[in-house]
Amino acid sequence: MDTAWRTFLESAGAVVAPEGDEIASFGDAPGELVAASGATVLVPLAHLALIEAAGEDAKAFLHSQLTSDINHLQPGQVQHSAWCTAKGRMQASFVAWRGGESYRLALAADLLAPTLKRLQMYVLRAKVKLAARDDLVLLGIAGPAAASRLAAAGLPVPAAAMASAENGEVRVLQIEPGRFIVEMSAAAAAGLWPVLSDGARPAGTPAWRWLDVQAAFPLVTAATREEFVPQMADFEKIGGVSFHKGCYPGQEIVARTQYLGKVKRHLYRVRSAAPLPAGGDLHSPDNPDQAAGKVVCATPAPDGGWVGLAVVQSNFAHSLHAGTPEGPSVEAVAVNP
Repeated sequence: MDTAWRTFLESAGAVVAPEGDEIASFGDAPGELVAASGATVLVPLAHLALIEAAGEDAKAFLHSQLTSDINHLQPGQVQHSAWCTAKGRMQASFVAWRGGESYRLALAADLLAPTLKRLQMYVLRAKVKLAARDDLVLLGIAGPAAASRLAAAGLPVPAAAMASAENGEVRVLQIEPGRFIVEMSAAAAAGLWPVLSDGARPAGTPAWRWLDVQAAFPLVTAATREEFVPQMADFEKIGGVSFHKGCYPGQEIVARTQYLGKVKRHLYRVRSAAPLPAGGDLHSPDNPDQAAGKVVCATPAPDGGWVGLAVVQSNFAHSLHAGTPEGPSVEAVAVNP
């Protein structure tokens, strides 16, 4: 996290998590979760990072590497996308958009360094420059007053979900109705904070993660890297996979999985009274010899306990436990029954 931005957030009441740069809360984590469930919240998205791809071959390079159709990503559009291994396993997931003549990829911050390093290996002679945009910050704003707060700050409001709009050096993405990501410099963010937070409650990362669970957005992190073929996380259902484009790493396996229809694991919303760590295994007494699922993400729930997303083997979803077959009980409901 940019040092000046961190200092500003702490002066505004942010509590930074002991490990990493995530914002744990603004002093009242339970209240912030309740606000996320019905009011409007303003969240510094310090758990995300940005990669920029620039140069005349940037579009062709990304199109050849990612699961989405970058060739048809127009200014004003936003895509979900992923980068897979040769075995079709997602090693990173992204929200992708155009930033002027370049492309921006928002991903889990704990995957920034390994993803950037490995992507660089495939550039070869392509005229593309990949770089981390540490000079930019991402703010999330969500809830019934989100659009009006953006307008009050003089920022554009995209007309539809998965669309973007810009005002000078500030870009606004609407990733679902009523939920926005704002990309800007740290200085601009600090300047706009008083207006945005007037009517939007500042909240920590858990509030945004709770919204991800409600939206069934499976962000790949270091804890789940290379664990899932896209269809296991229902990633194709949010537009993260194109089945009409050319080759990319893992494309043959992803396509075969789609057309043979043999996916036994899918995305579930899960709930437990006990914490559910990302990457943690879920077990079923009906199949004690191996894990029946894996947690993608989880967060405390506004009404108590924990909620999350997990990739679960469907025929064992009726009886799940965290950690071991005798661990805390976990309820699971299919995102796409």
